[in-house]
Amino acid sequence: MKKLLNTLYVTSEGAWLHKDGQNVVVKVEGAERGRAPAHLLGQIICFGQVSVSPPLMSFCAQGGISISFLNPYGRFLARVEGPQSGNVLLRRAQHRQTEDEMISLPVAQAIVAAKVSNQRGVIRRALRDHGAKMQTKAKAQLDDATRRLSDSARLALSAETMDVLRGLEGEAANAYFGVFGYLIRHQEPEFAFTGRSRRPPLDPVNAILSFLYVLLAQDCRAAAETHGLDPQIGFLHRDRPGRMSLALDLMEEFRAPIADRLCLSLINRHQIAPNQFRYEETGGVFMNEDARTVLLKAWQDRKRTTLHHAFFDEKVPLGLMPQLQAQLLARHLRGDIDGYPSYFWR
Repeated sequence: MKKLLNTLYVTSEGAWLHKDGQNVVVKVEGAERGRAPAHLLGQIICFGQVSVSPPLMSFCAQGGISISFLNPYGRFLARVEGPQSGNVLLRRAQHRQTEDEMISLPVAQAIVAAKVSNQRGVIRRALRDHGAKMQTKAKAQLDDATRRLSDSARLALSAETMDVLRGLEGEAANAYFGVFGYLIRHQEPEFAFTGRSRRPPLDPVNAILSFLYVLLAQDCRAAAETHGLDPQIGFLHRDRPGRMSLALDLMEEFRAPIADRLCLSLINRHQIAPNQFRYEETGGVFMNEDARTVLLKAWQDRKRTTLHHAFFDEKVPLGLMPQLQAQLLARHLRGDIDGYPSYFWR
């Protein structure tokens, strides 16, 4: 089992990262703010104006520690990593299978079915824990959404074309995010949710979701590369220059159980406040540094939660699930297993 390595998040503007022996040191305005042993790190993610010394970049590249640079709002900018590893025959098999939509369809079906089922799981969990306190209208709409999601998950497994499958995924997203606001128990009007918005997010809830999805995508890209897969070539997501299509494929199964659940917990437990967001003239809403700090700590804690993985029949940290799914996809492409067993959250 792969060890769950830590991720070092650097959010302070003007931070300077350098190497000191076998440690990564973070300084702000000349004062040391923290250090971490390199052997415990899997990646470093820098937000905003963060500088990294060349010796540290070289050290991390040789040690298999990736360094990602994101803008202050969480948008990916660049990534520094060492030489690509992995079996070229595996990547060729991946490329061959994804060139034909009908051949790649079973993998995409499994991904969408798991994604939709996991979205349904988020709603069912809320109904189980808080259904008795919900208004009749909210409960009825949540019940209806679970039925629609059940239908979409079932139909996804028998979709005859990729276009049909993507249509079912879109219908499921409408059903899910159409009732997502009922899962938010926080009474502050700033946390009202009326629908998914991106680039830019138009309210605090969407700001949290978008930020979490960026973090999840980075973990899924790392998982794909760890197991020798090409993160740019996906099964469900179409190829596009600069898009991590396979990483986006892998993250679909984990949006609901990792990112969406964490978003709801942060808001419902009052861990993030309305005054921790910045509203821009363009209409975009973004978290400030205090909110990012709270979110990143909760993100790391969430990834340490252990859950049962049905295929491996053992409990593993939630943060390792993308690694396990990437491993299973690689085994499927090699012909070791007949199909791709996607992750269904329980």
